[in-house]
Amino acid sequence: MLFNLQIKRYGDYGDREVPGGEMPGQTNNKSEWPLWEVFIRSKQGLDHKHAGSLHAADAEMAIENARDVYTRRMEGVSIWVVESKYIHASNPDEAESLFDPANDKVYRHPTFYDLPDAVKYM
Repeated sequence: MLFNLQIKRYGDYGDREVPGGEMPGQTNNKSEWPLWEVFIRSKQGLDHKHAGSLHAADAEMAIENARDVYTRRMEGVSIWVVESKYIHASNPDEAESLFDPANDKVYRHPTFYDLPDAVKYM
């Protein structure tokens, strides 16, 4: 028995069908979509924490996918997405020379301060 399957391709804006199956300038091959890093803020007043990575065609699609993947149980109040190619990081092999100047300034560490019980999230 033959099945006549029609594969519908949807754009990155909800369930609106895209003619021809592609957004202008985009490709259907998800492996060619850029990689996005996802940061989630769990409560108002806290910092965003890295939640993971995903591929998406653009920022709006990345936010929608991050919401679906990383906040399924209402874990967040805010989502940041950053295309991975815009993140610049130091080389872990050069950590000693990069962080060495801070080792002799122990007064910069918060271990010298007693925080009152009323202070939260510090």
